[in-house]
Amino acid sequence: MAANGAAGVGMNEPEHITNRLVDSLYVEAMVLADEVRAYFDEAGRAERDRLVPARRVTFSCESLKITTRLMHVIAWLLTRRAVATGEISAVQARDPLRRLGAAADTDPAVLETLPDNARALIAASLDLYARVRRFDQGLDQAVAAVSPARGLLRRLERAF
Repeated sequence: MAANGAAGVGMNEPEHITNRLVDSLYVEAMVLADEVRAYFDEAGRAERDRLVPARRVTFSCESLKITTRLMHVIAWLLTRRAVATGEISAVQARDPLRRLGAAADTDPAVLETLPDNARALIAASLDLYARVRRFDQGLDQAVAAVSPARGLLRRLERAF
């Protein structure tokens, strides 16, 4: 919520998920999504064309996996932003439809057969997805109700 400050958290939100963290992850996800789009639209196309037909199919499947991973991450981060601005409640954000969507992993053996640039982008997407998944799983931990006085003290501590 806006009243919680730049690094605050929404009501009943886990304290480890701050607005600053969400914003940072969002920027990272958007930059990575742009790099992925550019790669698979341009340089990746040329690299794919040099692969044998079976590897071309694998390459295309991996491009879909990376896109799916990133879209799930971005949707989750937008949900966290909506909680922070009060558009939805923390309880609504815990609805399974608003949680981090499932995304297929990449087989390490398959990863080794792909061009270096594709491997680097896939690895970056796997890392980002894993980090966000840990935050999403943390939502399942019981969030202790904070007394109004303790909540005010926490906000003051964060402000100063």
